[in-house]
Amino acid sequence: MIKMYNTMTRKKEVFKPMHENRVKMFVCGPTVYDNSHIGHARTYIAFDVIARYLKYKGFSVFYMQNITDVDDKILKRAAETGAEPLALARKFEKKYLKNMRDVGVENVNLYARATDHMPEIIGQIKALIERGFAYETQNGVYFDESQFVDFGKLSNRRVEDLTVHRIGPDSEKRNPGDFALWKKRDGSELSWDSPWGRGRPGWHIEDTAITETYFGPRYDIHGGGLDLIFPHHEAEIAQMEAASGEKPMVRYWMHTGFLNVKGEKMSKSLGNFITIKELLEDYSPEVFRFFVLSTHYRSPIDFSHEILEQSKHSLQRVYKFAKILDESMEEAPQSVENDEYEKIVADAKEKFFEAMDNDFNTPLALSSLFDLVRDVNRGINDEKISKTVLKSVKNFLAEAGEILGFDFSKKASKPHEDITDDLTDILVDVRQKLREKKDWELSDEIRSRLKDLNIVLEDK
Repeated sequence: MIKMYNTMTRKKEVFKPMHENRVKMFVCGPTVYDNSHIGHARTYIAFDVIARYLKYKGFSVFYMQNITDVDDKILKRAAETGAEPLALARKFEKKYLKNMRDVGVENVNLYARATDHMPEIIGQIKALIERGFAYETQNGVYFDESQFVDFGKLSNRRVEDLTVHRIGPDSEKRNPGDFALWKKRDGSELSWDSPWGRGRPGWHIEDTAITETYFGPRYDIHGGGLDLIFPHHEAEIAQMEAASGEKPMVRYWMHTGFLNVKGEKMSKSLGNFITIKELLEDYSPEVFRFFVLSTHYRSPIDFSHEILEQSKHSLQRVYKFAKILDESMEEAPQSVENDEYEKIVADAKEKFFEAMDNDFNTPLALSSLFDLVRDVNRGINDEKISKTVLKSVKNFLAEAGEILGFDFSKKASKPHEDITDDLTDILVDVRQKLREKKDWELSDEIRSRLKDLNIVLEDK
C-alpha cells in the first residue's frame, strides 16, 4: 500500500487512483528558452522514480509533461539573440530532451507542446468567459479571481493576498490579482488568431488545456517544483475547476524541494548556475541520480562537488559488490544449515519496500541496500552464505536497481570494473607526491588525463 504526501491536504494519504490501476500523472515541464539546469534534473529524476515504482506495483501509468514553447522569456531571449522565437524554442527543447535521456528519465509517455494545442487553449478560454469566470479588456482576456471562491486553497493563502502574477499592469482589470489567459498582440510579434483578436496564451492556461485534452477535467497526480505552487498551480486549479464545474482537478499534488548550491539558491548572478550539460562533463548520470535519490524528494537538497564525490564512491561500493556477488556464487555451497542470511535478505527487502511505500523514501531505501551490502559481504568473507541466498540477493539488487534507475548487473559484468578505483587511488597518490616535489607540469598532466576519464580532483 503506497502512501504519498498530498500538498493540498498537507498529509500522507493512501494512494487510490480514480480508475482502478490506471494512473494519469502530469508534471510541469520546462519553458524552453535556455539550457536546462540541475534543479530541473532533480525534479524530473524524482518523478521518474515515482513513475517507475508505481509501474512496479502494478499500475498502468500515463506520464505526461508539457513543453512551454511560447512565453515572455522565449520572446525576450529571441529578441536579444535575433533568433526566430519558435526556432529558439525548438533548439532548447531538443537539448532538454537529450538532457533527460542522459540522466535516465525515460518514463514520460508524452511531451506536449503548448503551440500544438492552440485550439484547445482558445476553447478553454471561451468556456471560462461563458461561465462568468473570465472577461475581455483592450489588452487581453483575464481570469476573474473574485468569482472563484476557492482561490488560494493549495498555497493556503487568502485571496486578498494573492496579487502577484506573471502579468503586466492593466487599468481595466477588475482585481489586482487577475491573471492573463490571452494576451493581445499585433502581427509583428508571434501570435495566433482568436475570437479576441491576434495574440498568444498566458502561461497558466497552456497546462490546463493540455491536461484536459488527454486526461479530461480530473486526474490523479500533478507534480512540479515547490516554487510552482503559487501562482502557477493555484491558477491551474482555478481555471480547470471553473471551466469544467468539476472538482477536485487533481487528487494528489506532489512537489519537490529546492536544489541549492552550497547553501545558496542557484542563480546566474551568483555564479553558481550549473546546467545539466556542464554537470555531465564532470560526473556520470548515475552519480548525479544517486546524489538526488540520497535526499527525500520533498526536502531541500544542497549541491556541492564534495557531496557528488561521496555519491560516486557510495555507488561504486554497490557496483563492486555486484561484481563480488557474481564471483562468489561460483564457489558458494548450494545451501547452509541454519542460514542466518536468509532472514537478513528478507529484512532488507522488507525495509526497502516499506521505505518506497512511505512517500517514495529513496534515502531510506538506499540505506537498506547498503546495510545488505555490508551484511552479505561479511557472510561472503566468512564463507557462511549459500548460493541460494546469493542468487536471492542478486535478484533483489537487480529489482531495486530497476526501480531506482540503476543497472547494477550491467556494471557488474564489466571486466575491469573491480580495478578502476585501485588504479585511480594509485594515480592520485603519485600526483600528490609530484606536487610535494613541485613537479607541477607532470602533476597537472595527471589531473588533466583523469578529468578526461570523468575523474575530477580538487586540490585543497
